[in-house]
Parts: sequence; structure tokens; C-alpha cells
Amino acid sequence: MENSASATPTGTADGPTRRRGRDRRGRGMRGPAVLPSDLSPEPPLPRSRREQFDRIVLDIVTEIDDRWATRLGMVEYAVEDSPHLPDDWDNGRVPLSSLIRGTGGRPTRLVVFRRPIEHRAREREDLEALVLTVLVEQVAELLGIPATEVDPRYTDDED
Repeated sequence: MENSASATPTGTADGPTRRRGRDRRGRGMRGPAVLPSDLSPEPPLPRSRREQFDRIVLDIVTEIDDRWATRLGMVEYAVEDSPHLPDDWDNGRVPLSSLIRGTGGRPTRLVVFRRPIEHRAREREDLEALVLTVLVEQVAELLGIPATEVDPRYTDDED
């Protein structure tokens, strides 16, 4: 089977040469690995662990923020790989999140640390449950209410 796009002889002084293109084996041109965003109905699935983690946080934060937006005020949510601990840190435990209350025009900042949380989770369900727990407990502290009121999925294991 001959494909004119993959092997077109040309008459040069050195003899016939082959024109090489992306259609070397007659299977057609290669397309993009992912459709452009305006053609795909949904955003592509996250591929890396970081993207998956960010997606979990975003989904949970969206639900919590929708429910408590009027009481929370301005809150900025962020994900960082790991906390920056001072050299004299002697607590023995790595924090999973950080809550910095806003003052004046500065918003409250709630930061979730990806690597310490991933290190404690064995499966995706564990990861989702741990992220939910961390976010709910921080929002509960911010609002001054019990964590069980923030999200009905939260379970208090200390009972």
C-alpha cells in the first residue's frame, strides 16, 4: 500500500529522496492528545497528583464556601506543597494546614499543605476524608462553631 504523503520521490541530482512527514505509515495525521477546551464539554481530568489534590480541595472548598459564604466573609484558600518550618521547630508534628485571620482589608488565608496530607493517606478515599477533615476543622475554628455543624459529612472520631 503506497501513500503519496509518506513517500514522494523527488528528482534531485543525488537521486530520489523520501519526503518524511508525520504520516510515515499511512495512518493519517496525528491529532492533539487532549481536545481544546472550547471543544470538550468538561475540563480534562487531572493527571498529576498535584492536580488531583487541587481538585479535591476545590470541590470541598466550593461546597463549604457556598454554605457559609455570608458568615465567612473574605477567605482566600490556597494549597502549598509543604509548610515552611523554622529551624527551631521542635513540635515533632508537621502541620496539615494554616489559618491566618484577616485584618482590615486583608482576607483570611486558609492554606492546606499537600505533601503532609498525602503522606498520611493510603487511598484516594482516605485523602478526600482527610482534606475534608482539615478544611472543616479550620472553617469551624474560624466561625467559632463545632465542626459537625460546618459539614454534615464530618465525623468526630474522638467520641
